[in-house]
Amino acid sequence: MVDILHRVGVKTPQPEKVYDALTTIEGLAGWWTEDTKGSAAEGGVLEFRFLPGGFDMEVVELRPRERVSWRVVDGPEEWIGTTVDWNLRQDGDYTIVLFRHQGWAAPVEFMHHCSTKWASYLLSLKSLVETGEGAPSPRDVPISDWH
Repeated sequence: MVDILHRVGVKTPQPEKVYDALTTIEGLAGWWTEDTKGSAAEGGVLEFRFLPGGFDMEVVELRPRERVSWRVVDGPEEWIGTTVDWNLRQDGDYTIVLFRHQGWAAPVEFMHHCSTKWASYLLSLKSLVETGEGAPSPRDVPISDWH
């Protein structure tokens, strides 16, 4: 199994702002995809839709200001059964986001694409919290015909 790993510092001494962006429909739609719906509560299912398709994520764990964990229950074959984890910690004026999309069966080309897209969306999350304006799909930066 292989994982996608990223780290980003969000300039805010309030980790709840980052946590809210990861745990509310409005927050998620502000940085990942505007077409977000479902239940963000623990045990709920979030539905994320993009131009070429989408993903359904079961909310597995919520620890305010510390951790968010999802399990992919529908989407591309490579994603199903993988987990997406967000660990948050405070470091001075920054909230550090340690991101992990884990459980990929193999480092296929689609994983390379997804790693780049996750990085761009993490920068969108950073921008949303710091400036109030993210770059969610469909306003994100396209990197290939997969978007």
